[in-house]
Amino acid sequence: MPGPSTELVQQLYRTPPDRFVAARDAAVADARRAGDPTTARQLARLRRPTVAAWLVNLLAIRRPELVADLVELADELRTAQRELRGPRLRELSAQRRAVVGALVAEVRKLAAAEPDAPPAGRLPLAEVEATLNAAFSDAEVADQVRAGRLLRAASYAGFGEVPRPQLRLVTGDDEEPEEERPARRPGAQRGRPEPATRADRAAPGTDRATSRTDRAASRTDRAAERAEQAERAAQRAARAERARQRRALDRELALAQADQKRVEAELTEATGQERDGVAVLDGIEAELAELERRRAVAEQDLSRAKLARRAAERAVTVARRRAGEVEAAIEALAAEEGDADGGAGAAD
Repeated sequence: MPGPSTELVQQLYRTPPDRFVAARDAAVADARRAGDPTTARQLARLRRPTVAAWLVNLLAIRRPELVADLVELADELRTAQRELRGPRLRELSAQRRAVVGALVAEVRKLAAAEPDAPPAGRLPLAEVEATLNAAFSDAEVADQVRAGRLLRAASYAGFGEVPRPQLRLVTGDDEEPEEERPARRPGAQRGRPEPATRADRAAPGTDRATSRTDRAASRTDRAAERAEQAERAAQRAARAERARQRRALDRELALAQADQKRVEAELTEATGQERDGVAVLDGIEAELAELERRRAVAEQDLSRAKLARRAAERAVTVARRRAGEVEAAIEALAAEEGDADGGAGAAD
């Protein structure tokens, strides 16, 4: 047997998590009734996703073209990161933020169209956003997102360790960099000028080359400083982003814990109601059993009464017939006596 079809698996992972287990068990039962134990075993191994993972799966199943664009952009971004292409990396990073924002908005729309989805205020959109961001840095997460079979949300902590590039400043001068100027003698530090040599007086071009070298070094220092400032700004931005995500996750955790307490209280109440209902049903069933027993006894009594009535009717019939016969005999006897009396009188 080839196992469960892709459509069936997608149908299960489109099902909200609170109904996933029941839908999966029903599919397993259908496969067993159809005589397909392999499909039944594979379906039984499917695990229920979290709400955030279900939302990502719903996006992958309902809008696969958007997830395909995300995976393609993630590949380009990782390539640019490996090749250390700064401008392209900045461009793709901006696209990443825009794509993730659009996908989160699409997830909100898809959830609103699902009748059994949680309310909009309780959707774990922060976990959805973190998972989509993780897909940009981890190819394995991207593949799971594209497959639509994610079981839990993935966390995102940036793009990992990136080696610092070796920078080379291009100044526009064609000359090779000049050698460093020799250090002054210790005596020159006391303010006493060095005597000019013949080479110094005879080589004014050397001063101009040295000046160009100093300007290039100054530009190099400024560029290095700007690069360090940009790196510190990027680190601050990354820390701020992580702090924002942490605050969002803390809020989501507080909501989840409140929801957990609420549903646990509802579960306790529902369990008590179920227990009371079972007790009432047991009492009703006991009463029904007693009524059935009494009904059987009454039916037996009625049957015996019917038999007795029929026997009495037959006895009455026999008695009436006997009484008629006796009456007829009496009348015949009386007639004979009359005839006898009449004959005796005539003889006299």
